[in-house]
Amino acid sequence: MADRPRIAAVITEYRPMSHADVIVTKFLAGFPTDEGLMAPRVDVASIFLDQVPDADIGRAMGARFGVPVYDTIVQALTLGTGHLAVDGVLCIGEHGDYAWNEKEQHLYPRRYFMEQICGVMATSGRSVPVFNDKHLAYAWDDAHWIYQRMQSLRAPFMAGSSLPVGWRRPWLEHPLGAAVEEAVAIGFSGLDIYGAHALEVLQCMVERRRGGETGVAAVTCLEGAAVWEAARDGRWSRDLAEAACQAIANKPAGTMEQHCAEPALFLVEYRDGLRGAVLMLNGYVADLAYAARVGGQVEACEFYLQGHGGPLGAYAHFSYLSLNVEEMFVTGQPSYPVERTLLSTGVLDAALTSRHEGHRRLATPWLDVAYQAPADIPWRPRGPRPAGACLDPWPPWS
Repeated sequence: MADRPRIAAVITEYRPMSHADVIVTKFLAGFPTDEGLMAPRVDVASIFLDQVPDADIGRAMGARFGVPVYDTIVQALTLGTGHLAVDGVLCIGEHGDYAWNEKEQHLYPRRYFMEQICGVMATSGRSVPVFNDKHLAYAWDDAHWIYQRMQSLRAPFMAGSSLPVGWRRPWLEHPLGAAVEEAVAIGFSGLDIYGAHALEVLQCMVERRRGGETGVAAVTCLEGAAVWEAARDGRWSRDLAEAACQAIANKPAGTMEQHCAEPALFLVEYRDGLRGAVLMLNGYVADLAYAARVGGQVEACEFYLQGHGGPLGAYAHFSYLSLNVEEMFVTGQPSYPVERTLLSTGVLDAALTSRHEGHRRLATPWLDVAYQAPADIPWRPRGPRPAGACLDPWPPWS
């Protein structure tokens, strides 16, 4: 490894406010945090762009920071040498002009990207840390293949959403071994694009329960009036959902039903008996939240992400995500387990399959993903809202 690790950025598209922009631009220009602007400890050595829309800024960013933009993933990882020449990879397969399937999953080429990355590592006889942005793939088979392939290469691997490292109000994190009895996460937006985020909210909390994570036995997706009927039948906890929504600062007066005409629900039956639920409330909320019953007591918090526009354009929750990824690039050790995202990926695919197949309960024996949550992670905000350099104009040259 070089004195400063060299990182390849493998990207679907790089336009303003895309995931490439809110992640890779920080690796180039610095990470705004509540404590100040953190200088990168690694160098972006190459960029690959799968698509170049009219709004592309990837080529301009490469020119500004002296980073070559390559035509293929292989070239970006080998820097034209014929063998792996970087010390880490940012794989950002989010945004771009890609098809949707009949389950309303966006068919981003994450497995294809990872096949290319793993192929270069395998033929070069050297493995490096890789970060896969957001969920691992749209389909469980692809996600599981990626996970097993990275394990076979003994490559440090991280993935996932920025939600677990966003701001929380009030601060809440279950102690390891907590007696979590039932949990609900609140989300909004599309089931594919934001269901992944809401599931990571749920998973980053419940994974800390007594016995650790053992996997998911079944998943059901419900929509519309069936969601409220399931609450009346006791299939999910209305009081937990109310507690989670109470923690959200920005919401209208009135009830969920008054503002959300088409709710959606993921019922998650864990193998150890824990009941989890993700409730998507479009029209009522535009933030995420969580609540759980722990030892008979209700605990709840808002998961807050920084907005956009004016001085709030830093999307600094991606700073904390990126700093944890950078920590892996520097130390070779993942900041938290990729199994969290593997499991939430599988639950999301199962939920969308349940929906497509008439909202049936789908048994998921393949989701026997067991792991232990970390005691802590290196980089995260502790306050209720962004502060410090998060509020400065972004990017720094704007």
